[in-house]
Amino acid sequence: MDLIDLHVHSNASDGSLTPAEVADEAIAMGLKAIALTDHDTVDGVAEILEYTKNKDLEVVPGIELSCYYKNREIHILGFYGDYENPELQKELDSLKEAREGRNKKMIELMQADGLNVTMEKLLHGNPDSVITRAHFARVLVEEGICKTKDIAFKKYIGIGCKYYLPKPQVTCERAMGILNKYFKAIYLAHPLLYHFGYAQIEELLIYLKSLGLDGLEAYHSSNNSYESDKLRSMALKLDLGISGGSDFHGVVKPNIKMGIGRGGMRIPMRLLDNIKASIKD
Repeated sequence: MDLIDLHVHSNASDGSLTPAEVADEAIAMGLKAIALTDHDTVDGVAEILEYTKNKDLEVVPGIELSCYYKNREIHILGFYGDYENPELQKELDSLKEAREGRNKKMIELMQADGLNVTMEKLLHGNPDSVITRAHFARVLVEEGICKTKDIAFKKYIGIGCKYYLPKPQVTCERAMGILNKYFKAIYLAHPLLYHFGYAQIEELLIYLKSLGLDGLEAYHSSNNSYESDKLRSMALKLDLGISGGSDFHGVVKPNIKMGIGRGGMRIPMRLLDNIKASIKD
């Protein structure tokens, strides 16, 4: 059975591998297709498509956009993006500018307390990287301030911690507007990570479907088989498609392996075939 992974990150956002290295990892894992879905950017797509044009790996140009629903951050995947469109880049640049203001304020708060965190260290040689809290956690560990990234989140940059600042609240309407305009398939990422009950997840899906949602990520590294089955049933009930992905980040999330998540996940090629079949030009 041909296996795939429709949720993968590179160092264009908060992964540790370059887009080319992501492709090499996918091939080493025996995968036939992946979707590169970096946070709020398509900057790595051109590189990975160029790198894989003569390799036995299909790459779906994608994105993972952040937005807010009832004051809770959610993530939405876009597949088959018009990644070279300059208007898309303008939209993403405007989101990036708002995030950069928040990141600078977090740096200022840390430096005021003597913590050696700088933008240069966060970027780590990649000036186009989309900075997330994962970058802050990495630097806090590298500087010896925290022993692990988990501790960094729990004591320094998690919600409610001293150095946490919320990201600018992009609405679902704005995120879905971007996705509908520039991407051919739109799927809610990891529904269970938002800590909603199943009834609330269904309510969210109905709302997003009214904005153009095509499906949901029923298979994810954080799910057990029961949870994935519940999400599949919900998708069937709401006439939504199904996707699946590991949420691979490389060493940023070392316990998550591409294609298999934490060890038990297998995503068949038929899910991607179904997504392709559902796309209306």
